This record gives sequence, structure tokens and C-alpha cells, in this order.
Amino acid sequence: MKTKFILPIIALGLLAACDDDSNSTGPATEPTTESSASVEPESSTNTEPASSAEALQEFRKKIENTIPNNVATEVEDYDNYKYYGAELSGRDQFTYGRFEARMKMVSISGSVSSMFLYYDPSYLLKDEPWNEIDIEVLGTNPGAWQSNLITRYPDEEGKKNPKITSEYKTGFGFNSTEDFHLFAFVWTPEYISWEIDSVEIRRDVIGMAKGQVEFMTKEQSLRFNLWASKSASWTGKFTGAELADGPIAQEIDYVRVYSYDTETKTFTKAWQDDFEGDKLDATHWYTGNWNMEKVDLAPENVVIEDGKCKLLISRVAK
Repeated sequence: MKTKFILPIIALGLLAACDDDSNSTGPATEPTTESSASVEPESSTNTEPASSAEALQEFRKKIENTIPNNVATEVEDYDNYKYYGAELSGRDQFTYGRFEARMKMVSISGSVSSMFLYYDPSYLLKDEPWNEIDIEVLGTNPGAWQSNLITRYPDEEGKKNPKITSEYKTGFGFNSTEDFHLFAFVWTPEYISWEIDSVEIRRDVIGMAKGQVEFMTKEQSLRFNLWASKSASWTGKFTGAELADGPIAQEIDYVRVYSYDTETKTFTKAWQDDFEGDKLDATHWYTGNWNMEKVDLAPENVVIEDGKCKLLISRVAK
């Protein structure tokens, strides 16, 4: 059994500043103790959390320290290849909880490297609502990430309802493709929050303009995927040039899931996957095999080795 590096969970009250249209709170009130009080780390090297003021000052420095990718390398033989991504799809269904993954991400022009919760029938549209909570590192910048909520009301008679989003980009202060960091989000009936390395940096609450937190009531599965987007304005232009020397991997060191008790407002560790051995734990996971814009998701691009789950983006000559 290998030893995992576990970061302590520190509620620092750091909520990213933006207006109501982004559906995220501004520099904020101290988060309530329910967000972390019952989630005790298995080991901790921190003896005392930094003050909110100190942490916020450090966080603002991180926003300024982003690492834009260069313009995509143009290729003349793009159409000579097939392109493949990967998705790790969860079998478990959750209504509320805390979800953590220690990951090293991917950021090449055009890519999306993600962790998210998803109401499985959302894609059917029509009578189905859409519920989704996202963390995404995009191909435009390995030094930043995007948090997002996606909701959609079921269609009404004679009316197709659009998806509602609340994208918000935040700087890391580090290159997310170079080392492992702890990514997490928390979903409760009262709020949804996002964390990087145990620091909460965004919290959306009930009563906000778009009404997304209160609409987020459907059971959702935990998923991770790596793919390439058709939207160059969002992720950069995907040419596949960076894949000439072989696949590039989003690596997941471990996944940890906590259930949430709505009466006591506490979290209890439900399970953890350390990706030991050479096969997925089929009680929790399966692999995606559908098209995601510029790539086809390939089950063989989900690889378990060296105590990691690796999601690959690759190309193969036609």
C-alpha cells in the first residue's frame, strides 16, 4: 500500500469576487464551519491556518500570476490523424457531498482537462433538466482554471429552454501541468463551493440571481475527462501538434468522496480510490466511449499504472 500525500482542509473564507451575472459571491463572509469541520485530514503538516486577510492577499497574487499558452502550432497534416480523449465516469449517484481529487492537469491548445458532477440524463434535453458542477483547466492557460455551474429548466410547451452557465476563471499561481494539486468542490442544499489545495476560492449560495444552487437537486455522478473543444475562442485552436511525440496525460493520484447529512450539516468519508493495481475498480467506475467535439473518447485511453489513473489525449494515423 503506497502512502498518499494528503493536504489539510482549511476553511479560509476566500470567495472570488464577481458580480451577480457570474453567479458567484464577492469577497465574502467567513464560511460556516459545516464546510470543513467534520472532514478531518488523516495527517496534517500545518499547525495553524493563515488568517483570512493574509490568505486573501496571497490569493490575489495568484490571480495575477497566470501562464498563458503560446498560439497553437499549425500543422498541415491535421486530417491525416484520428484524435482520442478519455473519460472516467462514476457509477455512484450523489445528492450533495464533498469531492476531492489530487491531480496533475493537461493544458495544450484546444484542450479541456476536468473534474465534474453531472446529472446523467441532462444530455437528453427536452423534459430533462440539466445539473452540472465543473472544474476545468483549459488549453489557453495552465496557470488558471474555470469553475462553472450549468443548469437548464425542462422545455415547456412551445419553448426550448437554454442552458444557464456561470463560468468564472481564477489564477492558480502555479502551472497545473507540472505537479499534483488537490482539487475539490462541495455541494450542499445551501451552497456550492470550490477549493484548490484546501483553500476555498468561490462559493455560490441560494438566493443568487440565477437561482442555480437551489435548482441543483438531481442525483449526479462524479466524472473526469480530457478532450478537445471546437471552440477556439474558449480553449485555443486544437491542431494536435503537441501530440506528435505521443499521448499527454491528466493524472489522478486519488479520489476521495464524502457524504453529507442535511440534518447535522456534516460530512462523512464514504470511500477513497488510490488506483492500486492495473485495473479500474468496477464498483465505482466505467469508461466513456462517445464523441466529445474534436476527439472520440476511447476506453483504452484510461490507464491505471504507477498508482495513478491516467487520462490520455492522443492521435493515431488514419
